[in-house]
Amino acid sequence: MLNLAYSYRIYPDTRQEATLLNWLEQCRRVYNYALAERKDWMNSRKCAVNACSLRAEYIIPADTPYPNYYAQKRNLTQARKIFPKFDAVHSQVLQEALARLDKSFRFMQQREFGFPRFKKFGQFKSLLFPQFKTNPVTGWQVKLPKIGSVRLNLHRPIPEGMIVKQVRVVNKASGWYAMLVLECDVSIPDAMPVGNAIGIDLGLEKFLAVSTGKLIARPKFFLQLQSKLKWLQRQLKDKVKGSNNYRKAQHKIRQLHEHIHNTRREFHFLVAHQLCDRVGMIFAEDLNLKATSRGMLAKHCLDAGWGGFLQILGWVCKKRGVYFAKVDPNGTSQTCPQCQVHTGKKELDVRVHHCTECGYTTDRDVAAAIVVEQRGLTAVGQTVVLAVEVDRLGVPLMQQSLMSNLGKPTL
Repeated sequence: MLNLAYSYRIYPDTRQEATLLNWLEQCRRVYNYALAERKDWMNSRKCAVNACSLRAEYIIPADTPYPNYYAQKRNLTQARKIFPKFDAVHSQVLQEALARLDKSFRFMQQREFGFPRFKKFGQFKSLLFPQFKTNPVTGWQVKLPKIGSVRLNLHRPIPEGMIVKQVRVVNKASGWYAMLVLECDVSIPDAMPVGNAIGIDLGLEKFLAVSTGKLIARPKFFLQLQSKLKWLQRQLKDKVKGSNNYRKAQHKIRQLHEHIHNTRREFHFLVAHQLCDRVGMIFAEDLNLKATSRGMLAKHCLDAGWGGFLQILGWVCKKRGVYFAKVDPNGTSQTCPQCQVHTGKKELDVRVHHCTECGYTTDRDVAAAIVVEQRGLTAVGQTVVLAVEVDRLGVPLMQQSLMSNLGKPTL
């Protein structure tokens, strides 16, 4: 099953925009109420019954079940009968707000941090329409339940055979967008480790170092516009909260953040496609992104967007039929790619790799990228040898191992 997501700009009229904004507010209220219900249930069971503080804890009977997604969805049906504002919203849109909260709790349990927070006014930015009986895209319009036909900028056609399964309406600083989830009943095989291989090493001095010796500079997306962002935030501080000027200043800040995000994302896509040219395998480090987002270099690491780049690189590799895998990152900058000797820890200001055993000297990041490539080839080993030999010679099998050449870097 193949799933794709296409993003299109939509232009709702005044009535439709008011309805969408009202739905966003009602979904925010449902989300906050469901979150408060779960927090109260959890707080009432943090200590023994005879030790609870009546001032600090909300007491809930012991036989009350945990308000999970299905229980809250049943209560939502009753709430729609009592509150007319909830009844005006499409039922599945409200249910998806509860599903979004449940997903946040499950995600928190997996990574063991990041408790869901209450949404302030204006922080709920998207609505999900999860089901359609017929194709909602008709010409240059998309038909949404209880909203009607909304004008759509169909800048690229929907591929033949793809069915629109879901539509997510997103309110960004630059306008309204419709994210179409397309589905097609086809299976695409995973890319095989065939062809030339490269390893990459991500860093802050240079955004990327390739095992072939190529270095890509790191654009400072956020840092270049940080002074402008500070100026806009100072302007916001002097405005009366809730006034029209306050909202205009907020809108300018959101536009700047969206510009930074779009610039960084475009750069990541360009680099990913450039890496996929004329190669069959790409190996990268399996970084601990949680650790890199903390400490004195956290701002620079988050500005580089390593996690988003690796995700985009994996998607581009899958689209272009390039094998992509992550390897163990431990000791990549402390290992000589020529003789595999442990050279010891290097400080961050040391940018040249020099091995005292074999005398091999190169850029520190390039040496780490070569080690990443060697570890990736070791992981796929025999499969790579057979596939490359058959593809190059056109014979079924040649009993020749290329693993003995892994210690010789290709520059």
